[in-house]
Amino acid sequence: MADVSRRDALRKIAIGGAAAATAPLWVEALASAAEQHAAHYQASAARTAAWAPKALTAAQNETVIALAELIIPQTETAGATKANVNRFIDAVIADASPADRQRFVDGLAWVDARSQRDAGASFAKATAPQQTALLTALSTNKAPTPEEQSGVDFFKAIKALTITGYYTSEAGMREEMNDDGNMFFLEFKGCTHPEHKN
Repeated sequence: MADVSRRDALRKIAIGGAAAATAPLWVEALASAAEQHAAHYQASAARTAAWAPKALTAAQNETVIALAELIIPQTETAGATKANVNRFIDAVIADASPADRQRFVDGLAWVDARSQRDAGASFAKATAPQQTALLTALSTNKAPTPEEQSGVDFFKAIKALTITGYYTSEAGMREEMNDDGNMFFLEFKGCTHPEHKN
């Protein structure tokens, strides 16, 4: 079959590593942190009824939601929004080093500024075609200018975090990978990292 399904494509991305080999160190650091602490983050988010972002502002969180949903949209299966990928990303960013956190936040600001320039609206308020055009430009830019490099690097980071967050969520495991509950972290027994101990 010539067409590759969304599920197969996403699996290949996840297995191959979401961050490209050319990604800067801060992107690799965030992607690695997400993979190492996925169980802790997802278990904590699942237990939190009233949730508010810890690292991001409300506006930044809205941008993350819009970006993640475009990366993994809802089709016949749940998308990033239903899987609460934004909560996962906020948790990763909250635990990141101050420098890596700032680079991620700067990347969000870059996306909003570019969207404002091209579409006349922040990314979350732009139309779906305008949002898609911006992400397509970022993902296909093989020779970015120094100014564009920030956006290209940021897209690598949020793509890596979105994929990891999605595939370690209940929605991602059950709907995309046909998991029966044994792979998804239904109960978190405890994290061995000292910074996560109560």
